[in-house]
Formats: sequence, C-alpha cells, structure tokens
Amino acid sequence: MSKNTKYLLISLPASISPTNDHDEALTTLRSAVTLDYGTVFPFPIPEFKIGTLDALVQQADELAKLEAACEGVVAKVGDSLRTILQGDEAKISQSKTVNDKPPEQYLKSFHWNKVKYRADRPLGDIIDTLQKEITSIDNQVKDKYNSYNSIKTNLTQLQRRQDGNLASKALTNIVPPSLVIRDSDYLETHLIAVPRNLIKDFLRAYESLSPMVVPRSAVQVASDDDFTLYAVTTFKKHSQDFIHRCRESKWTPRDFKYKEGGGEEERRELEKVGENERKVWGEALRLGRTAWGEAVMAWVHVLALRVFVETVLRYGLPLNYVCGLVRTTGKLAKKARSSLDTKFSYLGGNAFGRDKKGRVTKDDSSTSADMQAAGHMGNEGEYSAYVCYEFEIK
Repeated sequence: MSKNTKYLLISLPASISPTNDHDEALTTLRSAVTLDYGTVFPFPIPEFKIGTLDALVQQADELAKLEAACEGVVAKVGDSLRTILQGDEAKISQSKTVNDKPPEQYLKSFHWNKVKYRADRPLGDIIDTLQKEITSIDNQVKDKYNSYNSIKTNLTQLQRRQDGNLASKALTNIVPPSLVIRDSDYLETHLIAVPRNLIKDFLRAYESLSPMVVPRSAVQVASDDDFTLYAVTTFKKHSQDFIHRCRESKWTPRDFKYKEGGGEEERRELEKVGENERKVWGEALRLGRTAWGEAVMAWVHVLALRVFVETVLRYGLPLNYVCGLVRTTGKLAKKARSSLDTKFSYLGGNAFGRDKKGRVTKDDSSTSADMQAAGHMGNEGEYSAYVCYEFEIK
C-alpha cells in the first residue's frame, strides 16, 4: 500500500459517449485521464430506493459527516496498530487488509456488499446501519486498546520495580530483615535512596535533619550506579518531618514494609501480569486488523452512497451514469482533475468558461457558494462539473 496513492471516485452521465453506452462512457473517462495521470477502474454502484428531493439533500449532508467519521476511525485504528506493532511498517502494512485483500486490490475489484448492506432497503436505513457499524468499531477498538494500555502500564511499573535503580525498584530482596525495626511503639526504620553525588551531604546532615533522629543510625544497605540506599532510625512521632526534609534535600524516601515471602510474591505477580499483557496484546492486534478492514469497507461504501446521491441530485432521473475509480498520486491528482475539467467542463454550464487561450476557467466564488448551498460540492470544497470525491487510504 503506497503512501503516495490517491484515489478519485468519479461519476459522469452516460451521455458523455455518443451512444449513451455505459462501456463507451467508461472509455471516454479513461481517455480524459490517460495513463499519464492515473489508471481508471470501473466502480459498480447498485441502484437504491430513492425518496423525496428533500430527503436526498438531507442524506447528502448526513453522508458527508459520516464519511468524515469513517476516515477518522480508519486513522485511529491505524494509529492503534502502529502502537501495538511498535512502528514496524512491514508488519503494519501486512495487517491492513480488507476482506483479506490489500486495500488497492479491494478497491479495484469493488462490489457492493449486498449481504451486509442490503441494497433493497431504503437509503436512510443503509446510512443508519453504516453509522451504527462505524460507531461500534470505534468503541470496540477504543475499549480494547485502553485495556491493553492499562495492563502495559502496570507491567512497565512492575518491571521497573525489578530492574530500576534503588530509587524505584522493589527492595524485598535487597533489605535484610534484621535492618528493619518491627513491632516497636516508638522507633521506625526509614530507607533513603541518596544520589551518589550527595552522599557526603547526607552523612553530614541526616542526624540534624529533624528532631529525634537516632545518632549514627545510618547504615548502608546497597548501592548501584545512581544511588546508595541507607537505613536510618527515627522516633515515630517525627517520622513524617524526617521524610519531608529528605525530599527537600533531593533524597528519595522509599516506602517499605517487610513481608515474609514478599520477593516470591512479586515475582509471581510479574509473571501473571506479563502473561496477561501478551494475551491482551494478541487480542488487540487481532481486533485492530479486523476493525481496520471493516472500517475501510464501511468508508468505501459510504463513498459509494455519496456518489450515488450526488449523481441523482446532479444528473437527475432516470439514472444513466458511469462510475470510475481513478488511481493516481498526490502529485498527479491535480493534473488528472485539470484534464477532467477540460474534457467535461461543458457539464457545468455557466459555472465554467474558457480564457483567451482556450483554457478552462471557473466562475467566481458566488457560483461556488450557490453550488455548495445546493449540495453540489466535492469533498475538496470546490465545485466541479462532474461528481468527484478524492480520498487516500493510509
């Protein structure tokens, strides 16, 4: 899936061919784009039950909002896949399929999914089905990835307690039980992680840091590259003052209570959370793959509905039109549009003219404003003489 690929979904009346023939109209569309600017594929759209003109105008507005929602969900699911696959572009690309096909192949061979989105139902019902589906996909992915992130955060914290420095790691297997005063009504042992460059300051000042610190009670427990851990004894009634002043001096008081078998308990908890993290990771990845494909499918069906509704509003009844998908690039899309404008500008009536050199020109902004109010604008916010929607699947 090329990052630079852009698609134009175009609808034109069959009258662009002299015989009003569908296949000839598609050939005329291809001749307008040419292989220099892109490749044209047929994009079949079934006929739907059409209501009133007012209903169609309202549905055009609803579909515009729904398409934006679909695009947003596709992007969010893609970001979730990128996170869980740690930015591995090859694996991310492999995970992005639609109906087990690469997105480009799915688009090239597009057929309306009549089982999932019954074409014999009223347009309003189909739009409602798609709205509910994209909302459900968004909520499911959000819930699963929130769950995974919560477990991942918990695992990271547990791992830090095992592998971090003395200011953060678990102390159960580091502090000998004999160093900790237990069952005393008056005395309490504090464990303080002191940065290596502040050890002299600590040893010089800890006894006078607060009232009733037991003199010469500081005992070195352990040391690493960043910190040295000391045990200090104080009277309980001044413990909070001592802890507060340690923090002010940039020494880290460690919360520690000796527990028999605590080290083994922490190891088991780490293993359990690790297993759960791997399990939920797999679930999140499977859901992400499925959800991305389903969200793209919903998006493309919404685009097809936008084309259909706009075609009815633009060209009228009875319907006789051709729909084509142009595969192009970001750089060539403007040239493809310009070529299409040149070929089919006559469909826009007074909205288009030609300058002295024969180049197609568009009328002033007031015309575009009128067309936008009537619902005849593409998704680029600019009026064209034909139905056209641009999109990228990233």
